[in-house]
Amino acid sequence: MGEGEGVNLTCHITGEPRPVVDWDVPQVGPDPPIVIKKSESDITLQITNVSSSYNLRNITCRAENEAGMGEAVAQLNVTFPAVIRELGQAVKHYQWCIPFSVDGNPTPSIRWRIGNSELRETSDVYTRLFTEWVRTSTIVHGCLYLNTPTHFSNGNYTLLVANALGTASCTTYQHFMDIPDEHFREEEPFHGTKDTNDTEGGPVETTEEHPVGISVAVVLAVCACIFLSVMLVILNKCGRRSKFSIKRSVVLAQEDDLAMSLQFMDVGGSPHSSADSKLEALKSSFVENPQYFCNTAVRHIKRRDILLKWELGEGAFGKVFLAECHNLTPTQEKMLVAVKTLKEATENARLDFQREAELLTVLQHEHIVKFYGVCTDGEPLIMLFEYMKHGDLNRFLRSHGPDAKILDNGNGPSFGQLNLSEMLQIATQIASGMVYLASQHFVHRDLATRNCLVGHSLVVKIGDFGMSRDIYSTDYYRVGGRTMLPIRWMPPESILYRKFTTESDIWSFGVVLWEIFTYGKQPWYQLSNTEAIECITQGRELERPRTCPSEVYDIMQSCWQREPQQRQNMKDIHSRLQALVKAPPVYLAILS
Repeated sequence: MGEGEGVNLTCHITGEPRPVVDWDVPQVGPDPPIVIKKSESDITLQITNVSSSYNLRNITCRAENEAGMGEAVAQLNVTFPAVIRELGQAVKHYQWCIPFSVDGNPTPSIRWRIGNSELRETSDVYTRLFTEWVRTSTIVHGCLYLNTPTHFSNGNYTLLVANALGTASCTTYQHFMDIPDEHFREEEPFHGTKDTNDTEGGPVETTEEHPVGISVAVVLAVCACIFLSVMLVILNKCGRRSKFSIKRSVVLAQEDDLAMSLQFMDVGGSPHSSADSKLEALKSSFVENPQYFCNTAVRHIKRRDILLKWELGEGAFGKVFLAECHNLTPTQEKMLVAVKTLKEATENARLDFQREAELLTVLQHEHIVKFYGVCTDGEPLIMLFEYMKHGDLNRFLRSHGPDAKILDNGNGPSFGQLNLSEMLQIATQIASGMVYLASQHFVHRDLATRNCLVGHSLVVKIGDFGMSRDIYSTDYYRVGGRTMLPIRWMPPESILYRKFTTESDIWSFGVVLWEIFTYGKQPWYQLSNTEAIECITQGRELERPRTCPSEVYDIMQSCWQREPQQRQNMKDIHSRLQALVKAPPVYLAILS
């Protein structure tokens, strides 16, 4: 039937004693145009103006008497023209995405225009649609993905949709980056192949005209490359030995012995091991938090209330999606959430999934990522978390640091550099979350900026979706062929004796402070994993970042005391940071 038409649904009833009968109709508007008529054996539902919102929604006839209850379910197939529900601004996760939502029955076709030209999709620019596990709507969400957009990609993007009943279009202006140089040629095509005979200075002379000159230039370029490579190797070796007095050959000779000494540690998991082994690793990391293994009431959310929008990433446990969830809170009809899926649902995996959900339900704090509940009716098993718009803190720091354009190859938008006040605000929020975890006798074990998330208005919260071991694989050191350890964030007692306590989290927090004030650099980035382990176990400290005030570096050093009991407790660290937020050091404004 078409949208706006009428329909009658009749339910035939039998039973003794006479059952009580009613229709359960989905709420699709403030005043649904329905009439219910009852007779001796029938109950008829009349919908006089069918809305497209009824599509794929269950309309249930339910009857009940003393002997039991019965029900019958109907779904309407309402046809209506293609329409664009949403066309948003481009967002960047691992590539650029222009998000959109389209509707229509039959499902509409989709195409794009850039400016006045048809957009030709390639492996770098393509449309991807996202479908739900159980379709509860005709709405289809998707993305126009752009892998490496430049200033030539700026412009008006028009989405055109069509089905047998109608067409629709919508245009949005997208700005990916500023023109880097006034001499750049504006006429360069959006997705054309580069003309090798054009440069900023004019045409290049071909090899037929000056073969000798070009041959000489090539030889000189090769010689220059060889010379630079040799100098880099020499500087690299000399720099390491002079700064840390470590002979690389000696360290590497000890690598096998060091790995053997660490084999008994069973923290984290390898990105290439099975989901069961990862969950076993997760379970082992909770052993020091036994009070959380309880029958906590975990909220269960219906799968039909979850609509996927697009993929955010993939971790050891499964994929993570941005989703739209209905009926999650009484004040909002729908809201954006992050959905974490479980790849394999074996019996052991389900048990550990339930234990993790119970743990997350217990941990509730303004600076811990909010956990909403689980969905277990069907596959895959999923967890729902609040959506933090700006992603993980490490990426956020790098995109707001002095090297942002270099790290992004100049393809992303230019962000303002974080100042001292903002960095202190970030650190104080993480400290607040850690004070709460310590009060709950919970040991995090993997505190790092990659495991903190950033939302609106610079709100920072502790929590990740199990993706960091995949995305930040260089931050983890493989021990014994399986276990992955974040050794650059670990104190000596955790590296040597498998001792994880609130005090070991304090050490990690000091490293997080260092990450914040270096705009996301990797600790000991100039060293190999084995060299970093040697530095940590021998009592060496990370150097004070250039833009870090001495008051903050003093806090870092108070976290890095070799004896765990000598480290300053988290509550005092939080208080010191709060005081610095209220009265930041004045002289640092010159440095930043």
